[in-house]
Amino acid sequence: MLLFSLLVLFISSSVLSAAQELCSDYNGAMYMPNSTYRSNLISLAATLIATATELHSATGMAGTGPDKIYGAVFCRGDSDGSNCRKGLTEALDAAINSKNGNYYFPQNKNVAYYYDQDQAQIRFSNHNFISNFSKEPVCTVNTNLNAVIASVAKQYEFEDLVTKVLRALADAAVSRAERYAVGRQRFEETGQTVYGLVQCMRSMPSEQCMDCLNGIISDRKSKISTAQMGAAILGVWCTLRYEMDTQFFSDTKMLLLDVLKSEHKGKKAFFRRENTALVSIGGFILVVSLSCLLFHVWIKTQQQREQALSKLQRLSSVIKTVIYLWRTEGTNSDFFLYDFSQIKEATNNFSIDNKLGQGGFGPVYKGQLSGGLKIAVKRLEICSLQGLLEFQNETQLIAKLQHKNLIKLLGCCTQGDQEKILVYEYMENKSLDFFIFNNVKGAQLSWSKRLHIIDGIGQGLLYLHNFSRLCVVHRDLKASNILLDSTMNPKISDFGMAKLLYSNMAESNTTRIVGTHGYIPPEYAFEGVCSTKSDVFSFGVLILEIVSGKRTAHIYQHNGKLYNLISFAWQLWRDGKWGDLVYCPPGNKHQEIERCIHVALLCVQESAECRPSMEQVVMMLNTQNVSIPVPMQPAYFNVNPSEEEVSSCNITVSITLER
Repeated sequence: MLLFSLLVLFISSSVLSAAQELCSDYNGAMYMPNSTYRSNLISLAATLIATATELHSATGMAGTGPDKIYGAVFCRGDSDGSNCRKGLTEALDAAINSKNGNYYFPQNKNVAYYYDQDQAQIRFSNHNFISNFSKEPVCTVNTNLNAVIASVAKQYEFEDLVTKVLRALADAAVSRAERYAVGRQRFEETGQTVYGLVQCMRSMPSEQCMDCLNGIISDRKSKISTAQMGAAILGVWCTLRYEMDTQFFSDTKMLLLDVLKSEHKGKKAFFRRENTALVSIGGFILVVSLSCLLFHVWIKTQQQREQALSKLQRLSSVIKTVIYLWRTEGTNSDFFLYDFSQIKEATNNFSIDNKLGQGGFGPVYKGQLSGGLKIAVKRLEICSLQGLLEFQNETQLIAKLQHKNLIKLLGCCTQGDQEKILVYEYMENKSLDFFIFNNVKGAQLSWSKRLHIIDGIGQGLLYLHNFSRLCVVHRDLKASNILLDSTMNPKISDFGMAKLLYSNMAESNTTRIVGTHGYIPPEYAFEGVCSTKSDVFSFGVLILEIVSGKRTAHIYQHNGKLYNLISFAWQLWRDGKWGDLVYCPPGNKHQEIERCIHVALLCVQESAECRPSMEQVVMMLNTQNVSIPVPMQPAYFNVNPSEEEVSSCNITVSITLER
């Protein structure tokens, strides 16, 4: 690339009138007025000037072969669009038009031109100077000859101040997209103010912009007379200018600098270092200690992560074995192993529009198989240990359970270690909680339907406890886990937390308590004792919710005191006001509703021994001429009763037959 000699011109402020050429450089080969090179130059210039009107700078190239031209244009960052266009156009015209009468003379292919002070700069060449922002000609101008500081010492202080101002502005410019910064600094020693401007070509990376500015700032003293209180160094890629007591730029985004104060703080900090040595040493020891602690925590976290991954891998292996057994045994011909592509198609690629809800296991989606069968799809959350346990429980357990009041598991789907999916029959009316806790939807459940739902849930539990091949404790019976089909038939769902009790076990102890607050009996919540009576307790709570339309976890007022749902129902029952608990007027189902509340209060007794079995519960709900024991104070009763408690917990049921 052709290098240019440095141009240094000193001119007085009187010479710096508008539309004047400051300095220029012409070098290299020539081109003729009617040449292709000139046409390419004019075309490129038009494009660059249009871009610079908005961005204040632009680079580009045009043409091919020996007529290829490279160009760069630059106008000051605070100039408006019309001034920028005007200055660049006039600079271009002066640089390329050499005319004597009616004749144009040949022009240089290499031109650097600085025009109208630092308002407009152009550069074009037949050599590629724009690819790496290479070193280019610089125009140096003294702009303020009149403001001179008499003292030589003050002159040197002023020079140092100017350097600090320009470096502070350079730091600001490189951090901005426009690569432009202006600011001012008060010089208290003389009561004067220094105004400064720095700017780079907008397309320059910040590192190269800083290198360019550092270069011209460092060279400033060697190029500017020390007697001058204003100067400009104009380059193709970056420029600077400063003035004493003359604000030569518009004040948009002007920085109010305080470089002297920053320097003073730095000196004070230097003298404090010796006094803070001990603090630094203490800080170092603290940092080392914290680093050791964090390293220890990281090691423990990694170990726990590895253990969790090991558990996940083992569970995945177990699940694969379970699915393999289902495939080979063929004990349930209605249980299918679906392809992942089938499930994706059925759920429209797990579309958010198909999402029915979110559970602990993972999201649930509505789907429709190619044959038209509607399904509900539970998709396991990836890397969820609890989800894998529930998936294993469901595939091992519910596929073996067949009852009209249990949700039907149609099959499952796996793909590698990531995707694990359970496929159920689809329930048109979602879950029970959508109805009983909503006054509008609740009106759709007549008392005959509510009693039908209570009986259906009881029949499903009775099957789980007594008549299935395995004695199953559900452990998470609640309104949201009771699904309703198109005719409001209830089906118990979500067996992910279910527990098996073998023939010789009446109860089981566990350190892992699962279930939902408000439905868990006290012996399970506090001691981890799980039995079929745990489900009985949950069923009693569920009956009270269905009858009242109230949530178990809420608080209700009676006689100036606050009670949970169980205690609230008990107080109304004792006061003979059980009708106040009922969702709506009992109508012709008066006796059936009263019996439901009575049985529910037996189910929620404090002691598991005092609760009836599901066989007894179903019998009491469905037999009119049956003597039902009087309930005692229920569990979780949070105020002291004022009347005597019944001490007996005999739940023997006697049946009187009509003659």
